[in-house]
Amino acid sequence: MSYHSDALTIADLGAEIDTLDPDLPVAVVLTDLDEFQRLNERHGEQTGDAVLSGFERALAAGVGPAGRVAHIRGDEFAAVLPDTAIEEALLALEKVRVEVAAAEPAPGLTDRVTASIGIAGRPANGATADELIAAAEAALVRAKRAGGNRVCLHVEERMVLKSSYYPRAALHRLAKLARRRGKPEASLLREALDEYLSRHQP
Repeated sequence: MSYHSDALTIADLGAEIDTLDPDLPVAVVLTDLDEFQRLNERHGEQTGDAVLSGFERALAAGVGPAGRVAHIRGDEFAAVLPDTAIEEALLALEKVRVEVAAAEPAPGLTDRVTASIGIAGRPANGATADELIAAAEAALVRAKRAGGNRVCLHVEERMVLKSSYYPRAALHRLAKLARRRGKPEASLLREALDEYLSRHQP
């Protein structure tokens, strides 16, 4: 792959995060393109580079002028959104995901490209750059394992079990189903909620 980006490196991004006001929220994003290697092999590096350049522009536009984008390697990028709550970042990155999935990824390329995106935020998921980047990476892994083309927030694996909204028997069935499918319990709940909402459009 010959792609060269003028974006920051992940080390630069980490250093910037640690200079931000620790009393203000910050959102950290890690993302990569789904099945990019297959596209690159099928269409060649020149097309692959054009896809990466287009995605980087879309990500930079999505995080806005205050956001900062870093190129990690290959098709992996990171971003930081200063003074931004994780919920705000989720809305912004979901818009990026939808636009990327719908757009022509490179001139004349009929294939469609999708992105998996993980988000973590301060103060909920850590205080330092290392903690936030690690949490965002864990969220990205969840997004990939759940099938890609989605945005995932960092959540504690057993967070849902602390909820008083679910009976013990339901939580037990949920845990068994999660083990059988090899997915986090939170992912299964999100899938169920998405299905419910799709059936009951307002």
